[in-house]
Amino acid sequence: MSRRAPVLPGRRGSLGELYSPRANSFGVLRLVLASSVVLSHMWPIGWGPLDPLWRYSGHQTDIGKMAVIGFFVLSGFMITGSGARTTTGRYAWHRALRIMPGLWGSLLVSALLIIPALYYWLHGTVNGYWNHPEGPVSYIQGMWNTSISTHWDISGVLAEGKARGTNFDQGVNGALWSLKYEILCYVVVGLLAAGGVLRRARKFVPLAAAALGILILRDWLAAPSLRGIPGDMGAAVQVPLLGAMTVHFVIHLLFVFLIGATFQLYRDRLPVNDGLALVCVLVLGATLAFGGLFVFGYPAFAYLLLWLAVRLPRPFQRIGRKRDYSYGIYIYGFTVEQALAMLGYAKYGKPVFLLLAMTGTVALAALSWHLIESQAMKLKNWTPWFVIRLRRTPTVPAARQNAVAELAPAAAGSGPTQSPVVSTKAVSG
Repeated sequence: MSRRAPVLPGRRGSLGELYSPRANSFGVLRLVLASSVVLSHMWPIGWGPLDPLWRYSGHQTDIGKMAVIGFFVLSGFMITGSGARTTTGRYAWHRALRIMPGLWGSLLVSALLIIPALYYWLHGTVNGYWNHPEGPVSYIQGMWNTSISTHWDISGVLAEGKARGTNFDQGVNGALWSLKYEILCYVVVGLLAAGGVLRRARKFVPLAAAALGILILRDWLAAPSLRGIPGDMGAAVQVPLLGAMTVHFVIHLLFVFLIGATFQLYRDRLPVNDGLALVCVLVLGATLAFGGLFVFGYPAFAYLLLWLAVRLPRPFQRIGRKRDYSYGIYIYGFTVEQALAMLGYAKYGKPVFLLLAMTGTVALAALSWHLIESQAMKLKNWTPWFVIRLRRTPTVPAARQNAVAELAPAAAGSGPTQSPVVSTKAVSG
């Protein structure tokens, strides 16, 4: 008589058993994370210092960066699933459609509408805005591929706001800094998928995550304090098309992205356990307070997000399923807050400022989704004409074609009683 395996308290099943692509809470989680970025940026834009989590965590992180970490975990889980089940070309096309049209739309809205309106509010005219050496054309050219390192302001508008004391940040849209790291992670998954790693050698993914974790652990142990930021924050590497990328963020963001990817590849073995989720809450809180966030807190946070994705009540599963405003909130929030700060709304206090910022941001995010993002996603099944033509071209082996060509004259001259059809067996030998 076989014995049953002991059931741990709080166990609900595996992630593979409980997760459904059509019934999960990823939509609401993305909305919360995107809104957290807007919340976090309110402090440095309107008042100067970073948000309270920066002080509480001993300068390890802030609310916005934790939200970015959450985005990369969720992306690692979802994007790896996409890479494993689609062709490389289709995968790249889907990723480009999801990121680039919305980004380009936000650049145009900022450079052609919001910032010139602020320039007019400052000067009473737009003369000098369009032909400025660092004007809208230069901004769009420098930002179209998320290469944010050298293009922050437009026509000196934010610099003047900073000089006047209304704005404490000189970037039109500083939130875009993480997009090039996201694209880098997409490229990594695409290469793994093209090489068959996601299907035939999936162990490589957790091993790569572990290797990055060891690098982070080494830097943390060498840091001057337990709550110190590990690694050299100034070291950078040049990546083709994406520009300069900080080594620190390459390692840390790819680390959490690969954790999400590992959860996807091993979802049938990952337990969904309420007790384990509670332990992760305690670990996350302890690392924020005492240090070690990058080594222990990030994996705990990653598990919590996946746990929430399948354990939140059913009503949460409907949020963001058909209308995903999270990306729009992320790419418009910073610029909206800069505009509000320049117009003097910081004097009304943080609650009013945040309410106005979220109202304006959600309005632009909704327009972005309905007019740009969802329209672009309708092209996800589009195939170039030459690919369609190649698919329709019959692929007959050359040897078989030659055999048919040699036998055809004999068949043609054999008289009306001779069948011209050549046997497949005879041709193939």
